[in-house]
Amino acid sequence: MLPTPSTSHVDPNRIYEPAEDSYLLLDTLSSTNETNFLKHHFGQSGTQSRNAPTPSPIVLEVGTGSGVILAFVTANAEAIFGRPDVLALGTDVNNFACQATKQTVLQTCEGFARDMPSGLRRSPSESTGLLLATLGADLASPIRGGMIDVLIFNPPYVPSAGVPDIKGNTLDSEPAPDDAKSRAESYERDSRLLALSYEGGVDGMEVINRLLEQLPQVLNRDKGVAYILLCQQNRPEETMQRIYNWVGDWYVEVVGRSGNVAGWEKLCIIRIWKG
Repeated sequence: MLPTPSTSHVDPNRIYEPAEDSYLLLDTLSSTNETNFLKHHFGQSGTQSRNAPTPSPIVLEVGTGSGVILAFVTANAEAIFGRPDVLALGTDVNNFACQATKQTVLQTCEGFARDMPSGLRRSPSESTGLLLATLGADLASPIRGGMIDVLIFNPPYVPSAGVPDIKGNTLDSEPAPDDAKSRAESYERDSRLLALSYEGGVDGMEVINRLLEQLPQVLNRDKGVAYILLCQQNRPEETMQRIYNWVGDWYVEVVGRSGNVAGWEKLCIIRIWKG
């Protein structure tokens, strides 16, 4: 079993902490079925790497939160993809999450390299993937078309009356300390930041639908892959049918399910890929 990155530095008042949905994604991405799929899709044999190297896979996590998922994939790139030269990107509308993600990824990769047996020890850049950037952005909006090989999304999937406004989440608006009004504004802002991580609007699908609209443009047009978490209220069967109807050779299947049912919040992971 691959180790779970530490997120002890993450402020739970501002950033979504790892929970059942996060761990389901980790378990799915490191499962034998998915590592075999990703190694076949993106791995390379010794002969290939000497004679015909393939480009380093670019992995984007949308809505990184604590960074636990992006750190897990980056640090364990060789085990998951069959190669360590994975390039990682993260986006989140919560700039506190962007900072936390950077710290989570870097400390996880450094720890992975440090904890290797002395005879196999290498620098983080040689033994793990490389973090390119964590961007304060809405979904995949700043990403160039066709750039992403693997996209991972643990979305705000809880049905709600609406989706919170994403404005006003920058780090340069810290309130003054010891002022009652500023403390109230800080609490309101932090509450909104947390709500952004789970409130998904009608059927919990408003943010997911916007990301699905971006997927065909963002993913690698030959072999792009996306992993998206859904709950039962998101009507995953209907979502999958819509993807089947996309123009082009697109495929989708359920590749992970939560083992427990917590009321309506039964979770699944769908894999969407270009054939």
